[in-house]
Amino acid sequence: MRSFLLLWRREVGSFFLSPIAYIMSFFFLVVMGVGFGFTVQHLTAGSMSYEVLQNIYASFFPWLSVLIAVPVLTMRSFAEERKFGTIETLMTAPVSDTAVVLSKYFGCLLFYVVMWIPTISYIFIINKFSTTKIALDPGALLGAYLGGLLIGGLFVAIGIFCSSFTSNQIVAAIMSFAVMMMLFMAGLVSHISNIEWVARLTGYFSSLAHMMDFSRGVVDSRPVVYYVTSTAAVLFATIRVVEARKWK
Repeated sequence: MRSFLLLWRREVGSFFLSPIAYIMSFFFLVVMGVGFGFTVQHLTAGSMSYEVLQNIYASFFPWLSVLIAVPVLTMRSFAEERKFGTIETLMTAPVSDTAVVLSKYFGCLLFYVVMWIPTISYIFIINKFSTTKIALDPGALLGAYLGGLLIGGLFVAIGIFCSSFTSNQIVAAIMSFAVMMMLFMAGLVSHISNIEWVARLTGYFSSLAHMMDFSRGVVDSRPVVYYVTSTAAVLFATIRVVEARKWK
């Protein structure tokens, strides 16, 4: 546990000292802000709180932000270590491979969460300056952020998994972006497919459909289990990749 905390603090420190992390945070908030601006423009009298939350957190803009920001944040996790040769020092230290992988995962996940914190103010800004007050549904708001955390947790795990395969950060970012995009596109397939079993199967893996439900305050145990188990499986696979590559 102590080794994990030391490595985790190292990862967190590297994020908060990295200019790329701050650039991506700025990009994330700018794109989210643009989406928030469109929401304000199209806000009509009598809008329900979950409709506003869907426009803010389940529209095109947060997906664009996450699909670009997460691969850039995670691409350096192992690829940078391999590029600069520090991976050998890390792997020969008296720490387990599990502690190394988990410290990188939770360090990146913490920075991901920090990026989302300023967006909490959006709903209160709407209530403050809108002529029509919106009855804030705490369940829908908590559901939206729970969905963002679960989906982001899986995406961060995928990004670290892809980074463990290569020493090229750009390749790692492209790989993780491609996998995340497939999960996103599954939601579109479920709506356009004429084959019932295909639509049902892709709908189960659809991050887009899940986020729409979460932002309505509908927290189904099935997507929660899916994201938790998938994240654990990807992290387990990452540990095995690190173990295998360590002996090469």
